[in-house]
Amino acid sequence: MNARAKKILLLLLAAALLCGSGQMQKKLNRDRGRLGLTRVDALDNAPPVLAFTTVALGGFRGLIANVLWIRANDLQNDDKFFEAAQLATWITDLEPSFTQVWLFQSWNMAYNISVKFKDFPDRWRWVERGVELLRDNGLRYNPNDILIHRELAWFFQHKMGQNLDDANAYYKQQWAAEMSPFFGAQGTNFSELINPQTAVAKTNALVLREKYKIDPVFAQTVDARYGPLDWRLPEAHAIYWGARGLDMARKNPDKVKADDLITLRRIIYQSMLQAFHHGRIIDDPFAKTSSLEPNLELVSKVNDAYVTLMQEDEKNRDHIGTAYRNFLKDAVYFLYENDRVAAAAQWYKILGEKFPDKTILDNQPDSFARNLTLDDYAVARVQIEVGDTSQERITGTIEGLIARSFYELAVGQDDRAAGFKLLARKVYDNYERKISKMQANLVRAGLPPFEVLNRTVLNRLVDPQQPMLPFTARAVLRTQLGQPAETNAPPAVISTNAPAEETNAVENVPANSAAK
Repeated sequence: MNARAKKILLLLLAAALLCGSGQMQKKLNRDRGRLGLTRVDALDNAPPVLAFTTVALGGFRGLIANVLWIRANDLQNDDKFFEAAQLATWITDLEPSFTQVWLFQSWNMAYNISVKFKDFPDRWRWVERGVELLRDNGLRYNPNDILIHRELAWFFQHKMGQNLDDANAYYKQQWAAEMSPFFGAQGTNFSELINPQTAVAKTNALVLREKYKIDPVFAQTVDARYGPLDWRLPEAHAIYWGARGLDMARKNPDKVKADDLITLRRIIYQSMLQAFHHGRIIDDPFAKTSSLEPNLELVSKVNDAYVTLMQEDEKNRDHIGTAYRNFLKDAVYFLYENDRVAAAAQWYKILGEKFPDKTILDNQPDSFARNLTLDDYAVARVQIEVGDTSQERITGTIEGLIARSFYELAVGQDDRAAGFKLLARKVYDNYERKISKMQANLVRAGLPPFEVLNRTVLNRLVDPQQPMLPFTARAVLRTQLGQPAETNAPPAVISTNAPAEETNAVENVPANSAAK
């Protein structure tokens, strides 16, 4: 074979191999796309810089990202966080389809970097930046990613909702301030958000959708299923993003793992429990502050959530059952505390039926803990939390409950006012019964009459010479109790028109009172 023929043959062979490699590359691309190994399609809605880097840099993106990772780690070790934050943006731009990149960078800012700052406003900026990275960018390029939805829900549930961070109260306050314009004073405002009629309402609906990525229609369905929720609080948003994750999983079943679904459900149910414990904002019009109290409207739905989760997660059924039992015990106590005695009795019965082999109170002898009446159980809960049954400590506990009762009456929480007064009376009666059974030489440990304690606390609260409440609160309390208006004269001893145990009460206890 001469040289010319050999060249022609080699050219034909090269052409055949080139065509074959092209066909093989198409097959490899299809397989990689089907297996989720790489993104072969262009990013949707990507800014020009990101679109350029993902196409022009090609395989060099990984090398550049590695250099940025090393640089960001060195900066963070030297406490140079602000450049590290910019590098985090570049890293996620270079690797937009890798879920773990988004999870790590957002977690790093919300958890690792935030706690390096002592000032709460500085911490909040980093926590919010971590949320924004997932919500505004991570879901923009990975709208169906279950793990990003789960992580976003976790930030609201754990970082903001729980009290493990010293700044958690500040986080809740800031988030409530951001959400109040949309959801109003009661935490729900769906009709105006879904069908806005005024210019302000239309602006609010637009900002909620575009900035916070919250669909009010979907939020309303979440509230109907898991609520009623106060959407100024982080737990509502944890449930929202968990529910969005489950919705995406239903639409993309081929990309979902069973464990991911269980994790999303847990976040929803755990957030519901947190909302039950502190899912209601009570405003103090006198001190211009607010506090968080139980959302008792969630009792039935939290109960249903636990029952469902125990059925779905057989492997962890025992652990879930322990949490379920603790919830029922809290539900009984909180309902009783809020003067919902009939509802408390109903759930107390359910507690006994669901867990007949368990004592009602832990760390108590079976003979004491198994056969408690509802009143005895509520009193025992107070005494366990107080940790002492001495005369001085019980007196302080009773006076704290009475003070809480009067305070709640002043701020307009009548049910809680009555509940705390009832609980104070039950603690008093229980202690007196115990004392009456003791030897004669111990009778001196008895308490003053309940009416005396009630008048003592009331006079202390409304005394203008040593005010424990602001003037407006004292005026409201005197009006509620039918007492004369405050004057500059030395205070006279005040007695209520009704028997002390029937006086109403409410829910925002002074910090030094033993209300719970």
